[in-house]
Amino acid sequence: MSKSEFVYVTFIETTPDKLWQALTNGDFTERYWFGYRLDSDWKVGSPMTLGKGGKVMDECVILESDPPRRISYSWHPIYDDDMAKEKPSRVTLDLEPRGKVVKLTVTHEDFPEHSKVLPSISGGWPMVFASLKTFLETGQPLSLDPTSET
Repeated sequence: MSKSEFVYVTFIETTPDKLWQALTNGDFTERYWFGYRLDSDWKVGSPMTLGKGGKVMDECVILESDPPRRISYSWHPIYDDDMAKEKPSRVTLDLEPRGKVVKLTVTHEDFPEHSKVLPSISGGWPMVFASLKTFLETGQPLSLDPTSET
């Protein structure tokens, strides 16, 4: 893993189809992603937005879509002026069935040197995917405030 790449791997007791739905359906993302909603038709070249309360936080483009195995999209935060100045980075989610579980590998890459986005996602993605895992395995998201340091 290079300094300009973030990789997160987790194993979730679910099916690839259920995980795919949780990753791509805004009604689901709102439940485990602390109120944030992803919206897209998930076709290559289509826009994808991440927002909360009607406010768009990130503008993205679908780069690859192979349900229920792989999704890749550009990542461009627009809620922060410094982050918005950076070129979009790339997020790839790989789903690999392993018996009764699915291995989810999240790769976020293509950051510029001295990126402001990389440290932000390095703290954010682990919370999001821990909440996703908990949600799919128990029906409830993590009871966690992503804005709190403690």
